[in-house]
Amino acid sequence: MGEKVAIVGIGQTEHRYHRTDINAEEMVNIAVRRALEDAQLTIKDIDAVVSENMDFLEGHYAPDCMLVDGSGGQMKPGFRIQTGGTGGGSVTGAGCNAVASGVFNKVLVIAWQKHDAVNTNAAISATREPFYDRFTNVGASSLFSSWGSRYMQETGCPEEIAALSRSITSEGASRNPCAHVRRRVSVEEVMNSRILVWPLRLLHMSPTSCGCVALVLANGQLAKKISKKPVWIKDFVIVHREQSVYRGGAVEVSPDKYGIEVAVQKLYKRNGITNPAKEIDVWETYTPSSWADMPFMELRYICEKGQAWKLIEKEKTRFDREIPWNPSGGVVCTNPIGASGAIRVAEAALQIRGEAGEHQVSKNVELAEADAWGGSHWSVMFLLSKSI
Repeated sequence: MGEKVAIVGIGQTEHRYHRTDINAEEMVNIAVRRALEDAQLTIKDIDAVVSENMDFLEGHYAPDCMLVDGSGGQMKPGFRIQTGGTGGGSVTGAGCNAVASGVFNKVLVIAWQKHDAVNTNAAISATREPFYDRFTNVGASSLFSSWGSRYMQETGCPEEIAALSRSITSEGASRNPCAHVRRRVSVEEVMNSRILVWPLRLLHMSPTSCGCVALVLANGQLAKKISKKPVWIKDFVIVHREQSVYRGGAVEVSPDKYGIEVAVQKLYKRNGITNPAKEIDVWETYTPSSWADMPFMELRYICEKGQAWKLIEKEKTRFDREIPWNPSGGVVCTNPIGASGAIRVAEAALQIRGEAGEHQVSKNVELAEADAWGGSHWSVMFLLSKSI
């Protein structure tokens, strides 16, 4: 990157299944006002506004124009992007590049989704029949059920481990006032929830949420003047890779060396990270299902392949333990899809500032990983730091 870039303002709405009390413009405006207030700036101080939303889920067009009153983008330069589930990460990266380029000094990044606007089931499902589609990489249910069954077969992981991971995650969500699903759930509750496609159960999966997150980014010189606790975007990488692996004429859905692992390797190599479990203090990952926790931890080299379930079994992934994994509750508890990737960045930044409230991790956070994952299995991965 060129100019150093820091997060100097963070604003987030409370995420809910329905927000019939406000429209989309008002919802966005709440997050924008909170981010500006956090940065001690006004909209007049912002040079450009970049935004993201999965518009096809709500059946509207050109949402950046539709929301100009709520976003504060009137008569300001800016653009909108949409890259599926990675959108929140992509727009944060785009905002970072806009500042790093030197063209803009202060950029407002907005990511949002209002799932209650229309019926989004058809767009979200993206599948015909999850049982028969489970090996064709079509739809979330087929994808994560295949991951779960394969992981158990290859590692000896008991089915209850995914339920334990979901239970652990729910503790962080219960402490997070912005989380959508804040109810703490037990292993037994998860195991007794409805089967979608075995071994995937209803409580293994993320909800659909309404919410918005806004970030104010500034260049290095201004960031030190604006904020007493700037959070530096040390590095980020975007990898576009399909995750389907063709073997023997058939398609295997596998969290192999595609997308996430390629992004991880690039990010670690560029930043000299050799022992991520020790060097990275907190993880806010785009993990839409509890069955993705184990392979996603292994793809980040937190442990050896096939060993992640044992870390969960020992409960080392709790927010107050050695490997704080999604202490905010993560995507399985809050999922306004277009915003979910940016929420990971916002939550990781709060951890670095020591301002995550009751879900603040116990260790002093110097370095955090945050990411977005989705679309055609793209990965947008960030390293955030307390120091430049």
